[in-house]
Amino acid sequence: MSPTEQSAGVTPAQHTAEAVARRSYGKLIAFLAARTRDVAGAEDALSEAFATALQTWPAEGIPQTPEAWLLTVARRKMIDAARRRRGQEATAVQLSWLAELADHGPDDAAIPDDRLALMFACAHPAIDVNVRAPLMLQVILGFDAATVASAFLVAPATMGQRLVRAKSRIRQAGIPFQVPGRAELRDRLDAVLEAIYAAYAQGWSDPAGTDAQRRNLAEEAIWLGALVASLLPGEPETLGLLALTLHAQARRGARRDAQGRYVPLAEQDPALWDAAMIDEAEMLLHRAAALGVHGRYQLEAAIQSAHVVRRRSGRADWAAIQHLYDALHALTGSPVVALNRAMADAEVHGAARGLAALDVLAGDARLAQYQPYWAARAGLLARSGDTAAAATAYDIAIGLEADAAVREFLQQRRNGLSLGPGTAAADPR
Repeated sequence: MSPTEQSAGVTPAQHTAEAVARRSYGKLIAFLAARTRDVAGAEDALSEAFATALQTWPAEGIPQTPEAWLLTVARRKMIDAARRRRGQEATAVQLSWLAELADHGPDDAAIPDDRLALMFACAHPAIDVNVRAPLMLQVILGFDAATVASAFLVAPATMGQRLVRAKSRIRQAGIPFQVPGRAELRDRLDAVLEAIYAAYAQGWSDPAGTDAQRRNLAEEAIWLGALVASLLPGEPETLGLLALTLHAQARRGARRDAQGRYVPLAEQDPALWDAAMIDEAEMLLHRAAALGVHGRYQLEAAIQSAHVVRRRSGRADWAAIQHLYDALHALTGSPVVALNRAMADAEVHGAARGLAALDVLAGDARLAQYQPYWAARAGLLARSGDTAAAATAYDIAIGLEADAAVREFLQQRRNGLSLGPGTAAADPR
């Protein structure tokens, strides 16, 4: 346990429970629900098992194999719940399986890892397409409904209802927990990759690692991406997604300086980037390109690759970045992609060209409350010498930003307007 946790009053039992939850939540849920298909029941039982652990471990000691201890307790909780429901639905099969290992559960090393099978169950055609990725985030990574709702810009109550219905659908339809055959697997791969990407994005948004709900989430998402890539080594988009997340993760340590201040990508010290991780990402990207089929994640990874050229040349390959954003926009039509394409255009052809491209996006309601749009606009206006308009745009961006370090960075840029033109702040990753 760290000195910070000790000073904060975190007990060894709490520390262990939190570590197990971060490390093995999805693994335990997948194992508990694999036979019964009762995902909601598995979540309730595991939650009760963690509560029991926090009551029991301080007095009796932390077990040598905490995952196995939690699994045994959770399984007994599921048996109790199934017995209570016996008059309402057929639970004989559930009871038989749960009772089989109720008293002789496996140790940590013997618990099979069914997370990938659970992910594909969540992506089954019987599950509504709009809830597949949120469902994976909740059952594999333990996100609560409010966090999932925030990630997908949906009201928490609405998201909660969707998740409940989806879990009921898995049980009622008897959706199997298994990795499907190759042809069917590819049909469901998009939902799986989207969930992994969304999970990584949630972890990425907590660069300091201070949010307990997001801590280690980026690493977990990379692990899941590597698992899918190993399952489908000939599928270029799985390789592309893994390359993309590794490229981003390689720069994680450079996003804040020693004082915790935000450092945009263009100002990061390449010496602080993880060279080994970048080399692995580049290798994966080359493997994906050799397969001859290009998709969203490969293009995004290629954009990151063009940024890290700065390690050798001192400058990102902006011409390549512009062309890659052209291709990505043609594929996705995303206004965020269009925004970053405009900023690449400004780097290649000048601020006036970038502003003209941003003007085209000005009427898009999806960007009206999007901080990077206003930060980008402010930076280009400052470069063009229109400091009054730049100040207004910076004020809007500052008001929209939740991260205190980024707000401080934007405020410093605004304060510096009277000293001369500023610099662009788009695509701050």
